Amino acid sequence: MKTIRTKVYQFNELSNEARQNAIKWFLNSFDDSFAWEDTKEDASQIGLKLISLSDNHANKGEFMLSANEVAQNILTNHGESCETYKTAQTFMQQWQPVFNNYMDENHADYESSESEDTLQELEDEFLQSLLEDYRIMYNNQVEYEYSDEFAKDTIEANEYEFTKDGKRFNY
Repeated sequence: MKTIRTKVYQFNELSNEARQNAIKWFLNSFDDSFAWEDTKEDASQIGLKLISLSDNHANKGEFMLSANEVAQNILTNHGESCETYKTAQTFMQQWQPVFNNYMDENHADYESSESEDTLQELEDEFLQSLLEDYRIMYNNQVEYEYSDEFAKDTIEANEYEFTKDGKRFNY
């Protein structure tokens, strides 16, 4: 039997070159599927099912609730600085008056097919805008997760140990 001793280092104890090696190791082994799952989960909490997000604007998804319920969920649960909040706010400002007139027995647009078409068009545009908002959020999250900053923070949080040259040490 042979005993081998290896001195191991925390990330902050490594030289700059060894830190870069550690970051490369992390980024090459990182699984970004968590970003997609987190994005899908966030969307489902407001009543939106994400199917696919694409940089060529071929985003696919569907409402699991009515469009106005999704908008209300966003306005309740997302911060005012969030793009989805701004999108939901704009949608409700456009949709609510048309809906009110459609439901008002004394209004000329009461249960009119023109109002139905307008409501459907607004809901379709809202869906596409939300999908685009989520595409941008997802892309930003993936970009961050492939950054040196994220790698460093994750390495330090998990207290990974390395050899002097920055290779991950496995017991």
